[in-house]
Amino acid sequence: MVSMSLQNGQLKAVYGMLEVHLKHMKSAIRLGKFALDNGETPVACVFVYEPSGEVLAYGMNYTNESLSGIAHAEFMAIEQLRGKFGGGEILKGVMRDIVVYVTVEPCVMCASALKQLEVGKVVFGCANERFGGNGTVLRVNGDSCTGGRGYVVVPGILRREAIMLLRYFYVRSNERAPKPRNKAERRLDRDTFPSLPWSKYIGRESFVAEFGEKMVCHFDGNTDIFGGLVDWDLIDEPCDWILEHLNRECQDFDLHRRKKIKLDV
Repeated sequence: MVSMSLQNGQLKAVYGMLEVHLKHMKSAIRLGKFALDNGETPVACVFVYEPSGEVLAYGMNYTNESLSGIAHAEFMAIEQLRGKFGGGEILKGVMRDIVVYVTVEPCVMCASALKQLEVGKVVFGCANERFGGNGTVLRVNGDSCTGGRGYVVVPGILRREAIMLLRYFYVRSNERAPKPRNKAERRLDRDTFPSLPWSKYIGRESFVAEFGEKMVCHFDGNTDIFGGLVDWDLIDEPCDWILEHLNRECQDFDLHRRKKIKLDV
């Protein structure tokens, strides 16, 4: 009975964490859709203070409007945090308790910045095939060459939705989107998705701790934990309200609570 009780408790914890991941990744996906509808690359993130589950900051790609190559979603969110907490060790103390939910694997530049700021965890949707810094191209979060503390990475949350946002971007008449080599490449593929090589990003034991033993077949088979499901409403419906929603969530993390954050300085 004790063993069964423990198992049930572990299952509740796993499913509870998965619900948390889905909640915040949905916000990031919606923000990515907002970016897409406003002419930006559909990459977005939310920074969540793990002890309370509150959103502290958010960001979306702003490279097209700003004409700045470093205006990535993660940097936009970091700037919001700097406005609240300043920089240096105070910012690092906050970052240690932050989980970053980002639609696409951070590029090498962003992955390195997050490491130097000592972020707690990064949860992302789909891989960044050309510039991924969390395992696809380089594994900045786990190397010993760059400064800062390493961090945990959890891939594959709403992966297909994140992939579809990028595909929407590439087939739209966007003058800044990469030009397809031929007309066939402009066809919107809604049916086929690449496999997910979990071991590039997360070890087997860490996968089980995150998703549970019953999900390990997906790790071994390089498949999505949600099967072939895609939440089309999430990526097709307008999200003009998302900025107001996220601003309200950030404001809820009030000054009194910020003062209570335990800073490891």
